[in-house]
Amino acid sequence: MPGITRDLGIDLGTTNTIFAEGTQILLQEPTMVAIVIDEDKMVEWGQAAKNMEGRVPESIEVIRPLRHGVIAEYEITETLLAYLTKKVCGPMRLFRPRMMITVPYGVTSVEGRAVHEAGIGAGSREVYLVPQPLAAALGIDLPIGTPSGNMVISLGGGVNQIAIISLNGIVSGESARTGGIELDEAIVNYVRKRFGIIIGQPTAEHAKITIGAAIPQDQQLSLEVQGQDQVTSLPRPVVLTTDDIVEAVQEPLTDLVKLIKKVLERTPPELVSDIIDRGAAMCGGGSLLRGMDKFLTRSIGIPVYMVDNPLTCTVEGAVKALEMKDLLKRSLSSG
Repeated sequence: MPGITRDLGIDLGTTNTIFAEGTQILLQEPTMVAIVIDEDKMVEWGQAAKNMEGRVPESIEVIRPLRHGVIAEYEITETLLAYLTKKVCGPMRLFRPRMMITVPYGVTSVEGRAVHEAGIGAGSREVYLVPQPLAAALGIDLPIGTPSGNMVISLGGGVNQIAIISLNGIVSGESARTGGIELDEAIVNYVRKRFGIIIGQPTAEHAKITIGAAIPQDQQLSLEVQGQDQVTSLPRPVVLTTDDIVEAVQEPLTDLVKLIKKVLERTPPELVSDIIDRGAAMCGGGSLLRGMDKFLTRSIGIPVYMVDNPLTCTVEGAVKALEMKDLLKRSLSSG
């Protein structure tokens, strides 16, 4: 019961962290912190820290404590998680919350233990870990408890994950430690090579979101961005178009298709037949890139559709996984 004990679903991602309880999203913030280097002290977090990226003095460092979906800076992650838990639950908790935290499919026992210990250190009395594709499937309300094939394509900021799910478990799956951030880096490299201009990852991300697409679009959008000339080191503007972004991201998107085909090759034919009939559910921030569903449908020959709640289905599924933990025990970990 609220006020006595809290059951929290937490999607701990490379780019965003989301807290949910029941059917309510309690908090959604970028997984970023600003640290005073000499004092090793967190001064900002979330959106405030993200706004500081690339704009801070030498005494302050803006970092992502998670890389490719796993903890890279343990103490900072624990501090951030504790702060967010306190923000959600209040400063004094007689009854500590239970947490279901999402982790990428295929994490090592060491990586999983780090997440579990960070949850305990943040004030939880019980911490369970659920693979992100399984949580997403629950959040999408796929019939994963039946002996039929369900395919989830989860495109996150730091990791892309593909999973075939049946009878409450992942039959075959793959995760690649690439994601939306790799698309941003591809845009940075493209602009440098074609225009001789250096732009930062935040600028590339803004261009991707504002005018980007996975396939050529009927409506051609453009955006002027400011960068640093490679030769003179002086500021110089350049106009990017939708076609520029399409060309820039083709290599990482081709790698994504190879990852999907690799999973399908290892999937029993009966389940593949189900997936062809039902289609593959696509979620995560990367699914918002214009034309991504059409690009994947053409590339793998299976209908791919974007779900209604692509950014929150994983955390919503984590809440459901906590309610179903006995039924899902073969797929969950408690550290």
